[in-house]
Amino acid sequence: MPELPEVETTKRGIAPFVTGRVVQRVLLRRKDLRWPIPREITTRLPSRRIEAVERRAKYLLLHTQAGSALLHLGMSGSLRITDPAAPVRAHDHYDLIFDSGQALRFNDPRRFGSLLWQKPGETHPLLRNLGPEPLGDTFHGEWLWSTSRGRSAAVKTFLMDQSIVVGVGNIYASEVLFAAGVHPKRAAGSVSRARYARIAAEIRRVLNYAITRGGTTLRDFLAPDGAPGYFEQELNVYGRAGEPCKVCGTPIRTEVIGQRMTYWCPKCQH
Repeated sequence: MPELPEVETTKRGIAPFVTGRVVQRVLLRRKDLRWPIPREITTRLPSRRIEAVERRAKYLLLHTQAGSALLHLGMSGSLRITDPAAPVRAHDHYDLIFDSGQALRFNDPRRFGSLLWQKPGETHPLLRNLGPEPLGDTFHGEWLWSTSRGRSAAVKTFLMDQSIVVGVGNIYASEVLFAAGVHPKRAAGSVSRARYARIAAEIRRVLNYAITRGGTTLRDFLAPDGAPGYFEQELNVYGRAGEPCKVCGTPIRTEVIGQRMTYWCPKCQH
């Protein structure tokens, strides 16, 4: 599933082509994806100018004065800028066609993506209970430490809780905890204030670096220009079970934690 760096890469890729452009037409090739596509997408979005493109967690919002289109890539979705007349591929589910003569086209083989509507002045229910953005000013180690007190869940599960901090998915949680030297099975409430400061710093560093590398290509992700992400080539622990740790040479271990495969170095992480 595309994680925060992949979604941020997508946002940065499409924003120059859609910001300030008027949606002339919405072409839906099906009426639903993960959820039914609301009628506002075809009745309120056409003729509206895209004022801004925003990422919130793993969602993209195309803001207009009439409301906002709320997009999610799901597990295998991708957005690309194309000529509306370009041949339609299998699983090309919708086009947003702009006054520039270009279209924003969504492809999603598994149909876990979504196209929803957020009314002006409101916050969509999917966004209401989300935690702070990991790259924003309100996120820091003190927040992690204070919200973790009394929690017995594994620290990796805690970091993946979207009400605690958004966008730290499975791949990056494993990489962050390796960089911070923290064992993923350690109880969240037992991690010290100093170690949470390190974890918060590593979340920022790892995510920012992954964004510069275009995200991680696992399974289906491609950037809007069709280029793959390159961060996968630099993963330290994720997907490397049994391989030697790049720091100490100890074989990387793996185990299911919180229903997700987790990877760590038993020597470097405590």
